[in-house]
Amino acid sequence: MKDNPTRRPLRALRLGLVGMLLPLTLSSTAQTPLRWNSTATVDTTQHREAPAQPMPYRVSLAQRQVLPPAQGFDVRAFEAMAQQLTVGQRVPGLSMTIVQNGRVLSARGYGVTDVAAPQPVDSHTVFRLASLSKAFAGTMTGLLVADGSLRWDSKVSDYVPNFQLSDPLATRRATVADLLSHRVGLRAYNAYDRDIEANAEYYSVAQKLAYAPLECAPGQCYAYQNVAFSLIGDVVFAATGSFYDQAVDRRIFKPLGMNDASIGLTGIQSSARWARPHVRSRNGWVSVSPKPTYYRLPPAAGVNASASDMAQWLIAQTGHRPDVLPAPLLATLHSPIIATPGEMRAGWRRERIYSASYGLGWRVFDYAGQQVVFHAGAVQGYRGLVALVPGRDLGIAILWNSSSSVPSGLLPTILDRAIGLPAQQWLDVPYESDLLMADTPDTRTNDSGSSATRAAASPD
Repeated sequence: MKDNPTRRPLRALRLGLVGMLLPLTLSSTAQTPLRWNSTATVDTTQHREAPAQPMPYRVSLAQRQVLPPAQGFDVRAFEAMAQQLTVGQRVPGLSMTIVQNGRVLSARGYGVTDVAAPQPVDSHTVFRLASLSKAFAGTMTGLLVADGSLRWDSKVSDYVPNFQLSDPLATRRATVADLLSHRVGLRAYNAYDRDIEANAEYYSVAQKLAYAPLECAPGQCYAYQNVAFSLIGDVVFAATGSFYDQAVDRRIFKPLGMNDASIGLTGIQSSARWARPHVRSRNGWVSVSPKPTYYRLPPAAGVNASASDMAQWLIAQTGHRPDVLPAPLLATLHSPIIATPGEMRAGWRRERIYSASYGLGWRVFDYAGQQVVFHAGAVQGYRGLVALVPGRDLGIAILWNSSSSVPSGLLPTILDRAIGLPAQQWLDVPYESDLLMADTPDTRTNDSGSSATRAAASPD
């Protein structure tokens, strides 16, 4: 069933209505965009319906029905597919993590860290997460909301005095939740990313937000951001007295046992083993140095992690570490806030996504009738995908160290099998191949969890 245009949007939720539970469905929380007139005085008493707010933290949760993965969900077959993706250096290296019902079904590496000096990728090889980092920012903020240090409707300007938008009223209205759900109101998507890519410093670029045209009042329309999103790092510092990376390490990495995880360029370069980024040349893949640019935006794109780390992260995000991430907090983070129909237009999403929204550092999809909490990430030489399927208590993370889009088809392949959809050829690796189903020397692993057969270092 496709999106129903007559579906009523979720009514605004005020944080004071503690007993109200935002249903964990994919119904839209879209608000009608309002063209923001920065020269006009807006009468807030006549303003449109208040923007949707995140579900209050302290609410009771309805018991959800969780099913096991459908028949035909074969982790060994998925591992064989991942291995095949590195054969002949179609991609240099890749890691894949699958957890279900709080157990790690697979957390392995495939291929090599660097085609110029090949070492096998294993379960502790660190990859750059790019925009998968946004879920860590949402979770870090949620922990502060849970302990009373912040509120989702806390005003950004109360914590970041230098924060300015092009209209004073908009500056005063923008909230913590608006930052994390890309509802600051800016007209342009990815505002000032080009400045970051040109090696500008974050704080000088963040000041330019004062001149960025507004499309709507904060909270009422969606435009994906990196610079504006990263203001949450300043909010965390103001609320805790700790730098953002220190706060995430103390509240998330260490309690979850994410022992390979770090934030920033120094973090990945000091890792015991890390995957170098690769770009295409006329002779095949070439390893390059990781760019420092988006590392200057730690909340938006600063996290580094291994397959082992992602296993712990997925277990926590699927509700099996309530000592660190309580269930009501996860329900808030994973709930849709603002509709993002543009996410339904390309590739496998066009075929499988019936509706799309953004929550707090996470996307929320209706994937063929099943709720999927998702995010993708990409910077030069790295790409990654993460998906949670609450109805199957399933988490998947796929990371690779190249600009190739080929591994992207591995995710819908796994999702289809998990929820019992007919097999579709998302990858050019046949699912029923004898090679994939056989226990051959090419698919056995060594003790470190990496591929036992090192991929060749020659180009395609």
